[in-house]
Amino acid sequence: MNRLFLLAAGLCLALSGWAQSDTTHVNDTTHVNGHSGQTHADDTLRVGNLLIIRNGRQDWDNPELVRIHKRHNDYKPSKVSTNWLIFDIGFANYNDKTNYSSAAAQKFAPGSTSNWFGLNTGKSVDVNIWLFMQRFSLIKNVVNLKYGFGIELNNYRYQENIRYEINPTKVIMDTINYKKDKLAADYFTVPLMLNFNFAPHRRNGFGFSAGASIGYKYSSRQKFKSDEFGKHKTFNDFDMEPWKISWIGELQLGWIKFYGSYATRSMFSKGLDQIPYTVGIRFGNW
Repeated sequence: MNRLFLLAAGLCLALSGWAQSDTTHVNDTTHVNGHSGQTHADDTLRVGNLLIIRNGRQDWDNPELVRIHKRHNDYKPSKVSTNWLIFDIGFANYNDKTNYSSAAAQKFAPGSTSNWFGLNTGKSVDVNIWLFMQRFSLIKNVVNLKYGFGIELNNYRYQENIRYEINPTKVIMDTINYKKDKLAADYFTVPLMLNFNFAPHRRNGFGFSAGASIGYKYSSRQKFKSDEFGKHKTFNDFDMEPWKISWIGELQLGWIKFYGSYATRSMFSKGLDQIPYTVGIRFGNW
């Protein structure tokens, strides 16, 4: 182990020395001395993107006589820019407004209470894959129209041992102890937002977006795992709404980006009034 550590340290030192010798050089340029009007060769030293200029004097060791300039590569945004393959990871949950004493709720889930549908929030996740997002400048790349297309994968992990029966849809409290019990709903989604970018000439700017999205549910299933039956999946629509319209927003703080969504209505067409929402981190260029 010590030999491997010493070998790795030696390689790092060698690579560091090579990198320094490769990126540092002296330019054969001249500098005009502001006091004498004379010119001197070899007055500049470039280290990467740092430019060190001697103020026309011979004393390189005196830091007060040396000026350091850093070159900035300004980002010039175009009228229309495209960001490919953006990934979101976050948490999924819902605001449960169901009246469990109502006839509709008891018909859909006989004997149910609000405790039946409690979620394990740490394991109820939201994963989104945006194939692309485009940003169209409306006002000097500060105010933009932002839109795209992708898929949303919402997973709701239940705490209790509930199970969805089909034909007709009904929720029961099972006697089996599930090790894993979740409801998953997947959507094709199109977001549309108004974006405000307060640093348009930086690749990782600062700003926020707000708007709405419309999603079509192409798959829904319940997945559970138990000692009695092992892993099992039931694919069905479970009387869930095929369309999901949500208010959406995102916040960009440099390279850190956050997102959130809140649906306009319940994800079920009858029985339950559960309004889904998500929050998480976004991985993309802007």
